[in-house]
Amino acid sequence: MSSGTGQTGSGVTVRRLLLGSQLRRLREAQGVTREDAGYEIRASESKIGRMELGRVSFKERDVADLLTLYGVTGATERTEVLSMVRAANATPWWHAYADVVPGWFQTYLGFEESAGTISTYEVQFVPGLLQTEEYARAVIRLGAQSAPQEEIERRVEVRMRRQRLLAAEGGPGLVTVIDEAALRRPCGGPEVMRGQLVRLLELADSPRIELQVMPLGFDGLSAETGAFSLLAFRESDLAEVVYLEQFTTALYLDRPREVAEYVDSLERLRSDSLSAEHSRELLRTLLQET
Repeated sequence: MSSGTGQTGSGVTVRRLLLGSQLRRLREAQGVTREDAGYEIRASESKIGRMELGRVSFKERDVADLLTLYGVTGATERTEVLSMVRAANATPWWHAYADVVPGWFQTYLGFEESAGTISTYEVQFVPGLLQTEEYARAVIRLGAQSAPQEEIERRVEVRMRRQRLLAAEGGPGLVTVIDEAALRRPCGGPEVMRGQLVRLLELADSPRIELQVMPLGFDGLSAETGAFSLLAFRESDLAEVVYLEQFTTALYLDRPREVAEYVDSLERLRSDSLSAEHSRELLRTLLQET
C-alpha cells in the first residue's frame, strides 16, 4: 500500500482491509501458499495477494471455498467471515459522484470515513473538512476554471457531505495546523473569507477539533514540508496512513519508518505553531481586518 492503496470504524475500505487481513492469517496458520489458495478458487497467486491487501472486491463463494481450505468449518466462524464479505462489498456514498471524484481520491474518502483521528497540515487553503460552502466553491473553481458549473457544484456537494463526519456520533477527531498564509489569501473575496473565519472560530471550540495556526515568517519545518494528512485507525490491525495529494494523483504511505517521519513532523509543526488559544486570537484579529 505504500505507493497507493480505507462511517467510523466500518467504512468499506477498512472492512476490505480487515477481511483481507483475516484471510491472510487463516491461510498462514494452515501453511497454505498463495499459489495453492489461488488454485482452489480458480485464480492467480497475485489475485490472492490483492484480496489479502483489501484491494479488490470479494466473491462470497470464493471466500467460502478458502475457508474450507483453511480448515474453518465451524458454522459460527464461517458465518462471521462471510458476513464481512457482504459488508466489504457495500457501495459507499461517493460512488454516486464517480464522475467528479477520481479513483485515487475515492481511496482517501474511504480512509477518512474510517479514521479514528485525522491530522492535517495545510499550506495554501483551509482544510476541506473545515471549509464553508462558499469558500469550497471558490477553491474548486480556482483549480477547475474550465469545468462546467454543474461539475463544480457536484464537487462542492462531495466536500459538504464529507463534513458530516465532524458531527457524527463516534466520528473522528481532527487535528489541524493551518499556515497563516492560507488564512490571509482572499479566496472568493472578503465576504467569503469573513464567513470562513467565522466558521473556523466556531469549529475551534469543538472538543473533537484541535486547530492551530503556523504564524507567518516562521522559517522552520513549515518551510520544508508540503501539505499532508495522517490518518490513524481504531482497529489495531490497520497501520496509520500518510496521504500526500499531488496535482492529478496522490500517494499513500504506510511503511512504519515513513509514517514515523510524518508523525514527528506533525509534532514539530504543532510545537512551532501558535497555541490553540492564541490561534483563536489570531482568527479573531483576521476577522476584524477582513
